[in-house]
Amino acid sequence: MATGPDGQNELENIDLNPAKKFAEELRGDPMAGWLTVPVDRAELLKIKQTAEAVNQNSEYLVCVGIGGSYLGHKAIIDALIPKSKTKILYAGNNLSTLSLKKVLDEIDGKDFSVNVISKSGTTLEPSLAFEVLKKKLMERYKDEDRVKSRIFATTDARSGALHDEAEEKGYTTFVVPDNIGGRYSVLTAVGLFPLAVAGVDIDKLLFGATAEKDEFMTNLAKNSNVPSELAPLSYATIRQKYHGKYHDVEILASFEPELQTLQEWWKQLFGESEGKDGKGIFPASVIYTTDLHSLGQYLQQGRRNIIETFLKIPLEGYNDIAERATIAAHKEGKIPVFEIGVKQLDEENLGRLIYFFELSCAISAKIQGVNPFDQPGVETYKKNIKSML
Repeated sequence: MATGPDGQNELENIDLNPAKKFAEELRGDPMAGWLTVPVDRAELLKIKQTAEAVNQNSEYLVCVGIGGSYLGHKAIIDALIPKSKTKILYAGNNLSTLSLKKVLDEIDGKDFSVNVISKSGTTLEPSLAFEVLKKKLMERYKDEDRVKSRIFATTDARSGALHDEAEEKGYTTFVVPDNIGGRYSVLTAVGLFPLAVAGVDIDKLLFGATAEKDEFMTNLAKNSNVPSELAPLSYATIRQKYHGKYHDVEILASFEPELQTLQEWWKQLFGESEGKDGKGIFPASVIYTTDLHSLGQYLQQGRRNIIETFLKIPLEGYNDIAERATIAAHKEGKIPVFEIGVKQLDEENLGRLIYFFELSCAISAKIQGVNPFDQPGVETYKKNIKSML
C-alpha cells in the first residue's frame, strides 16, 4: 500500500514501464549476479558441513567484516533469534578498541573460531581485528595447525591479500562471487556460513528469495501492469516520484526492535547504491513506539520532505494498536506513507524481503540515473586514512 499526502492511493495511476525497462537491463549487468539467487550446490553442502563442525567444537564464532560483509547476516540472526550451540560475535566493523576488547573478554578461555569476510583482505577495520584475533587463537591453541583449522576465510576466488594468505596458511575458504557486491551478498557464502552456524535454516531462506524472484520474473514476462504483482518496481517508482517532488529523506519504520539491524542493512543498501552524483534519498530508520517519544513531534509537524515506509509484521495487543494509530496520525500529518507487509518473521519470508529490497533498490537507483553497484565516494575517506597512517 502507498498513500500520498492527500490520502490518495499512489498505486492506482503509476507508470511502471520505465522500471520494467530497467529490470530487463539488469539481466545483463555484470554486477547483478544476485538477481537469479545463484546457489552452488557443492558450496552449499560445504557450508552446512563446516557449520556443523564449528557447532561441535566452538562456543563462539567471531565474524570479522564491515558493511555488507556482516550487516545482512546479523540482520537475519537478530530478527529470528535462532538457538545454536555457537554464539555469533562481531568484530572489525569499527576501529573502537573498547568494542574489540569486549569481544576478546567474552571469548577468553573459551573455544572459538573466526570467520573473516573480505573480498580484498585489505579493508582497514577487519584487517586490524583479524590480526588481533589470530594472536588470540594462537594464545588459546598454541599450535599453528589447530589455529588454521579454526579460521574460515570468505574472500575472492582467485586473488587478493586474504585469498593469498588463506591459500598459504591452509584456511578453509568460501567464495565472494565476482558479480555480486558486498551489500547485495547476504544470500551468498558471505551470509550463509555464519547463518548456518547460528542455526538459521538457509535452505528456507534461499527458497523464499527464489520464490520471490520466480513470481516477479513470471509477472514481468507476462507484461503485467498490476502494481502488486510487480511490487519491487512499484516501490522503486513511487519513491523516485516523491524524490522528484523534493522528498529527500525516507524513514523505514518498524514496531519490532528485533528488526533494527535489518533496518541498518536497508540503510546501507539504499544509501550506498543511490547516494552519488549529488542525488539520492537519505535513508533513515526508527523503531516505534520508542522513537515516537523522541522524533514523533518532528514527524508529525516538522518539514514535509519525508516519506515513511512501514515494515509491517504481525503484531499483537498494544503494539498493533500503536502501529495503526501512528500510521493514521502520520497520514493526517501529510507524510506519504508506504506499507510493506511481511507475513511472519521466519526464514522464508525474510528471504523474500531481502530479494524484494535488493531488486527495488537496483531499479530505484537506475530510475534516478546512477549506477546501483559502485561506491566511488567511499574510497575518499579510505585514501585519507592511509595517507595519515
